[in-house]
Amino acid sequence: MPTASTRIRLQPANTSRIPFWGQLFFGFIWVAYTITLIVTDSGLNDMHFLHYVFLVFSLVYIGYVLVHNAPVFGTQSYLEFTPGYIVHKNGLFRPKQVFAAEGINRLELMLQQVRVHTKEDGTYTLSLREVRGRKRKRQLREQLRSFATQYQIPLHDAQPNL
Repeated sequence: MPTASTRIRLQPANTSRIPFWGQLFFGFIWVAYTITLIVTDSGLNDMHFLHYVFLVFSLVYIGYVLVHNAPVFGTQSYLEFTPGYIVHKNGLFRPKQVFAAEGINRLELMLQQVRVHTKEDGTYTLSLREVRGRKRKRQLREQLRSFATQYQIPLHDAQPNL
C-alpha cells in the first residue's frame, strides 16, 4: 500500500438472515450427516455417489461462508483515500467503487452515513455502521475532511465536534 493512501477497514454489512456462526453450524451439520451416511450406507444403495457429491457441496459452502465473512485473504471491505480518488470495496465478491475527486460535487458527513454526490452517477451512500471503533471513525472523519480541503470539495458536516 502506498504511503500516500489511507485504508480504513470496514466490517462486512450483515445482510444475511442467518448469522455467521449459524451458517457455519449448518455447514458442519451437513458434513457430519453426509459422513454418517457414507459410513453407515457403504454400498447398499445404487445412488451412493450422491453422498460424496453432497459432501463436496457442503465443504464448498463452508469455504464460501469463511471467505465471505472472515478475513481469510486479508481485508476485503475497506474505504481508501488515495491521491485524487476515494475507493470503496464492500467485500470479496463485489467490485471496487472508485470516486475521482474531480467527479465529486459535494460530500455530506452525517451521524451514521457519508454521502458522496457525484456529477454523473448521482448519490452514493456509505453506512458508518460498518466502521467499528471510535479511533477508526475519527480517522475516517479526519481523512474525509483533509480530502475535501485538498481538492476543494464542499463538505457538509452534520457533526463537526466529533
